[in-house]
Amino acid sequence: MNVGRQPVIVVLGMLTTMPVGGVIWQTAHYLVGLKRLGFDVYYAEDHGMHPAMFTDEQDLDGSEKAAAFVARTLERFDFGSRWSYHAWHGNGSYYGVGQTAIKRAFRDSAAVINLHGGTVPRPEHRTAGAFIYVETDPVAPEIELHNGLAATRDFMDAHTAHFTFGENLGAADCKVPLPPGRYKFLPTRQPVITQWWQNIAAPGERFTTIANWRQPRRQMAFGGEIYHWSKHHEFLKFIDLPQRTAQEFELALSSYEPTDQTMLEAQGWKVQRALEFSTEPDAYRLYIARSRGEWTVAKDQNVRLRSGWFSDRAATYLAAARPVVTQETGFSNVLPTGEGLFSFTTMEEALNAIEVINADYKHHAQSAAQIAREEFEAETVLSKLLQQAGVSLPG
Repeated sequence: MNVGRQPVIVVLGMLTTMPVGGVIWQTAHYLVGLKRLGFDVYYAEDHGMHPAMFTDEQDLDGSEKAAAFVARTLERFDFGSRWSYHAWHGNGSYYGVGQTAIKRAFRDSAAVINLHGGTVPRPEHRTAGAFIYVETDPVAPEIELHNGLAATRDFMDAHTAHFTFGENLGAADCKVPLPPGRYKFLPTRQPVITQWWQNIAAPGERFTTIANWRQPRRQMAFGGEIYHWSKHHEFLKFIDLPQRTAQEFELALSSYEPTDQTMLEAQGWKVQRALEFSTEPDAYRLYIARSRGEWTVAKDQNVRLRSGWFSDRAATYLAAARPVVTQETGFSNVLPTGEGLFSFTTMEEALNAIEVINADYKHHAQSAAQIAREEFEAETVLSKLLQQAGVSLPG
């Protein structure tokens, strides 16, 4: 690496496979946070997955549309000349900075971050610097390692450091099996540029959330039990919540049927189609800012196994000074709760949290923003991650 130049970091991402506001903001927080720390940051997609949401009958490949989406998305964050999209699912073309430049970035990098753990490692990704696995959805990889799945073991072995949003792993109350000794999964969380979420709009009257309703795949078997990925299992446990309080609730959902909407509305929920706004990052952010707060559940896998997972979306509600009431996953062992952020296991706990917030909304809104600044600010989260991975911060 040349003396005097900014050290390079490449973030491997998956924007074209999930082109929605939540994933856009999640990725942008990493990119800009790393840039603010003084790194020369590149974004790269090199996963080989087909960009299904950019294809139609006239364009079965979708590569050019997917690349145009990446360009358009990253331009607003001043990364218009710092991205690469490798369409090796198709003809192998490189879009963005080009093959030579992105391979040089990989080669010269102080670190490559495999965000979501969503990219299968290739030889050019693994350089003299750190190759960092960031797991935003815990449980499945840990169970696969516990079961000795060779493909998962080989995948993890390609990385030099492993991080997880499952911040309760290893705690006495956590049932997620710890990976074998050579894998030390370190806790991390979603970095947030908090200033992006401040003073966007006045809070509304409804507690909201943005979620998928029914996702029947990705179930995990462990210890003779089935652990679900689909959130509808947990939502149904609290289906009559709106009937128990005067507070209004709205679910912005994907992956649901008309019968699901009818059932929810009969119970008093307001239902909105998430894709009507969530494909645009500004509309996604505005939806959060116009909420009174977030009320939501977590996946069964994280709830029963107490992984400690905490949502990147909930972190942005906090940054927008919107109180969060979310189902307990063990995250209260590592994050402050009781003011601005509340965990619940039972209906009574959920109702009490809503009542407490509404009794002094201004205080809990301020507390939510304070938690975001103290616990999720991007420079703080990312500097800790890099130092633990053995990466020196720019002087």
